Amino acid sequence: MLINHLKIACRNAMRNRTQTIINLFGLTLGIACVVLIALFINSELRYDRHFEDTDRIFRVNTNGKMGEEEFLAGYTPPPLGKALLEDFPEIESYTRIYRPSQKIIKTVNDNRQQLQFIENGILSVDSNFLELLAYPLQAGVRSTCLTDPHSIVLTDHMAKKYFGTADPIGKRLLIEGTNRPYTVTAIVSNTRYPSSLTFDILIPVANSEDVRYFDWSWVWINMATYIKLKEHVPTDAEAIKHLESKFPDMIRRRAASAFDRIGQPYDEFLERGNRWAFSLQPLLDIHLHSADIISVITDQGGIKTVYFFAIIALFILLLACVNFMNLSTAGAIGRVKEIGVRKVMGSGRRGVARQFYLEALAMSTLACLLGLVLAYAAIPYFNQLAGKSIDFGTLWANGNWGFIILLVLVCTGLAGSYPALYLSSFKPVTILRGKKIPTGFANSKGTRNGLIVFQFSISIALIICTMVVYQQLQYAQRRDLGLDSENVLVISNSNRLGNQEHSFREALKNLSAIKNASATTSLPGRGAFGDFYVPLASAGDKPVVEDITLNSYLTDHNFLPTLGVSLISGRNFTKGFNDTRTVLINETAAKRMGYKNPIGKFIKYPGGDAAESYQIIGIIKDFHTESLHSLIQPFALFHESSQSYDIPFSNIAVRIAPGDVPTVLKEIGDLWKSFAPNIPFEYSFLREELAMQYEADQRVAKIIGVFSTLSIVIACIGLLGLVIFATQRRTKEIGIRKVLGATEGSIVCLLSKDFIKLVCLAIVIASPLAWWVMNQWLQDFAYRIDIEWWMFAASGLAAVTIAMATVSFQAIRAAVANPAESLRDE
Repeated sequence: MLINHLKIACRNAMRNRTQTIINLFGLTLGIACVVLIALFINSELRYDRHFEDTDRIFRVNTNGKMGEEEFLAGYTPPPLGKALLEDFPEIESYTRIYRPSQKIIKTVNDNRQQLQFIENGILSVDSNFLELLAYPLQAGVRSTCLTDPHSIVLTDHMAKKYFGTADPIGKRLLIEGTNRPYTVTAIVSNTRYPSSLTFDILIPVANSEDVRYFDWSWVWINMATYIKLKEHVPTDAEAIKHLESKFPDMIRRRAASAFDRIGQPYDEFLERGNRWAFSLQPLLDIHLHSADIISVITDQGGIKTVYFFAIIALFILLLACVNFMNLSTAGAIGRVKEIGVRKVMGSGRRGVARQFYLEALAMSTLACLLGLVLAYAAIPYFNQLAGKSIDFGTLWANGNWGFIILLVLVCTGLAGSYPALYLSSFKPVTILRGKKIPTGFANSKGTRNGLIVFQFSISIALIICTMVVYQQLQYAQRRDLGLDSENVLVISNSNRLGNQEHSFREALKNLSAIKNASATTSLPGRGAFGDFYVPLASAGDKPVVEDITLNSYLTDHNFLPTLGVSLISGRNFTKGFNDTRTVLINETAAKRMGYKNPIGKFIKYPGGDAAESYQIIGIIKDFHTESLHSLIQPFALFHESSQSYDIPFSNIAVRIAPGDVPTVLKEIGDLWKSFAPNIPFEYSFLREELAMQYEADQRVAKIIGVFSTLSIVIACIGLLGLVIFATQRRTKEIGIRKVLGATEGSIVCLLSKDFIKLVCLAIVIASPLAWWVMNQWLQDFAYRIDIEWWMFAASGLAAVTIAMATVSFQAIRAAVANPAESLRDE
């Protein structure tokens, strides 16, 4: 029986080659897309799942409010981990992580050529880091490899980079800023599994001067703290909330002295409406559920992206299956006699349905195999597009092969049920007497038209989404950021020049192509130092805020002209003036403080001595220090001579004249080598750095663009098949019309207008759906575009044009055919 069914399926496929090819191509393309998206989703869901006891590991987040600024950060103060362990018996252990600034690391000569590199992927960690987060080790003992303050752990990639094929254990490396070499004690293989916490090098946090200096502080939040609960402690949401409810008493007892030290008594801090709290986030939630949590230590994605791509995969699969259903039922007229004969010969409805299910299964299986081949060939390009390193082999790991079987069965069910149930319902007497086949729901023209509308609604919605995403990203590139980033070169490691930094900066200005140069602790897109200050009110001032959080840079008098930031009122830092106790604030800070005229007023750092007050000498125009995802916050510029805080790194921003950039870079590089011959010259361009803030959004836009294109291709493939079927059924009608004088244009219009009407209806349905989805996506941007009518019009016009081209291709062929050929048998 099965062999007979397969023979009939093959015979029917060969007889209807065009329909078979269209069905197979559509399903193959759809399945390939689904497989690629499934691999992407699987890679996102696998983050951190390779660790042991993941249900007992949590990251501690800081939930704070200072003045009008609120934040949720994946950072904590240095003393928190120890306090949690001592105060709460539910906690088994903790580990802390600190990301230091980039370091130059050198090999210690062992009769080999010395190598040195600038490394950014360094983490300073507690000695038990690899016990709590058990990354796989290639060599070394996890319990002891970080106990020595001068031990160092490398990833397998770093080990090859510094030592080649030699055994790295016991080898020594010299880290910038230290005199004693570090000994390699372990090798981590952290590239095999995706993790929210990535690194290249681990060193003991005991050697971190920053952490030692702020070991007392409960407001210096620059460390990540992870805790592990004891084995029998409940980890459900209710139990975690109960544990968190005990934290406020611990904070009041332990943090009060630290708040007093900075001039902010803790109880008064809370009475002013501020907040300082800690919460626990499960390890497995960090990667996908941290959209509103600030962190540069962990790799944080978004669950919305996973949901969005899952919906796209489902829709593309539906589009491909709808093609199969439409073409199978549309072509049913050619198989009605076969069905009638089979029923007369004793085959029941179930047997006929089984035949069509088997045909759908055979088609789905073949399409799935071809789709897997296509996905395998496309995975390198997809990885490049998505910025991933997805291994196609994960499709077969951990029982994922069941997904392939499920995919085949789903395609069979979606694509086969409709034609199987419809075709098997024909009555043999009606068929063999030559009567008209009853239309009903299954064979109605309205049903097929509805499926076409469904296909194009999804495709047009994706086109609209793609257009909105691209327009938002273009807006981010065009928006006035309050500064001029064009032709600004950034030298990142200027602090390594030591006392020669000022001389180097002055020497830069002597180069003919250099317009200006400024030293600064940070730049837009690189973060800023944040602290809170108290605006001092004098007699006659209207009420001002009690305190304000200011993000700030330490810089010089050249910062504003170098970056093209406008001074609205007051004066800039001035060479020859003593600006040690002066400050520039932005418009937002001026409004937030509440002064009628801020110029000449003072702000005080509550943690400093009595003399540590800064006079406001100027108001600068608001400029974006972060991406458009974030609102502009109160911001300040302190003069480098103030030494308001200690930052272990600095940058030099250089404005260069437009022209021969390679020549200018060579001149600056040569000058650098004359000052620091043993230190690599590192540079970047500010405009490119600012664009990098939207790299993740750009990738999403490109992926949506690719899949929206493929969805419209799949929809048009189905449309082409239906047009071919329609022209075949109306061949004689077209011939008669031409004999009676119809023009070729009228024939094309006759065959096309009904399909174009369906596409126009799809535009009406897709537009509100796409508007709602994109309106939700745009909420992640503090500064965003308005979704305008022309975006829907342009997307609809594109869809109509593509559909018209598809329909016209076959319609023109039918219109220009010789009517004598079609009427020969009459």
